[in-house]
Amino acid sequence: MRKFRYICLTIATAAIFALTSCNGTPTAENSTAPTANSSPQATEAVNHSGHGNKKKININNAILSELDKFEAQLGVPALSHKIQASRPYISPEDLVSKKVITQEQFDQIKDQVTIQEVVLTGEPKDVDYMTKLGLMKGHLLVAKELLDQNQPKQAEPHIGHPVEEIYVDVEEQLNERKVKEFKTSLISLQDFVKSNPKNAKVKTDFASSMQSVDSAVTALPADQRSQPRFVLQVMNGLLDAANSEYGAAIADGKISAAIEYQDSRGFVNYANDLYKEIASKMAKEHPAEHKAIETSMTELTKVWPSAIPPDQPIKTPEDVTKLVKTIEQNSQKVIDSSSTQAQR
Repeated sequence: MRKFRYICLTIATAAIFALTSCNGTPTAENSTAPTANSSPQATEAVNHSGHGNKKKININNAILSELDKFEAQLGVPALSHKIQASRPYISPEDLVSKKVITQEQFDQIKDQVTIQEVVLTGEPKDVDYMTKLGLMKGHLLVAKELLDQNQPKQAEPHIGHPVEEIYVDVEEQLNERKVKEFKTSLISLQDFVKSNPKNAKVKTDFASSMQSVDSAVTALPADQRSQPRFVLQVMNGLLDAANSEYGAAIADGKISAAIEYQDSRGFVNYANDLYKEIASKMAKEHPAEHKAIETSMTELTKVWPSAIPPDQPIKTPEDVTKLVKTIEQNSQKVIDSSSTQAQR
């Protein structure tokens, strides 16, 4: 089980406005991609040299699903774990001096590495908050599938991850938004699944945990949660995480890491659920973009036919990346359009 924090999404989706060129998960504590509206709240997290820049990853606090981007890009087995094991880093070049990767490998990713941090406010903070909760929900959705299939050992990590990786990073925002604490129920659920998965309390604790996450979501205004601009940013954050997890799940043309495969399934399924909530509005206001997004989402969900990995991958990581990019590119058009209208 991976006991690393989901800090990556602290400002992850601050850069969702510029995801058209990204392959991996949202950035840990900073980004170099510009926002569509260049709001004062978001400018700390970005530079303004163009949408083509790749977002930078903070190697001091990024989680595995984010570092998996480097692992897939460089083809170095277990690189994500090696990067985390060698923390802290005084400079990005420490990846070489600490012999995590070679100079040649570093040269391939140096423009994507940082150790800087920023703090979010305004809309980027709200998107970040909702995205973290979405990651929790994705984990729990796939955990439920596995429990329903009598696979408690496979389900347990997906119950543990929201507690161990995400809750600590969203806790401050939960307190700020006066959301009732629900870490206790998550821990209780995890304990029962570990020790006595057939206990009736598993079902009640699971329902309580899901309800708690949903209640935390409602701390955001309902009108904000129904805006395509907002939902698309959250959705793209989840898809970027799923894209990176799926890439880490595949090795030598086979699904070698079931947990990462399942993580990505949960994130994609919840992103799809979110899109369904705005689909009618998108079809009416942005028909061309809606068609492209809906078509790509339909193809994307086919990649994960069940929570139990198939013998062979349905699509390659490159195929998944193309679908995610199509969704992000069309989302960007909607976001840009919304920003233009808001400035008038």
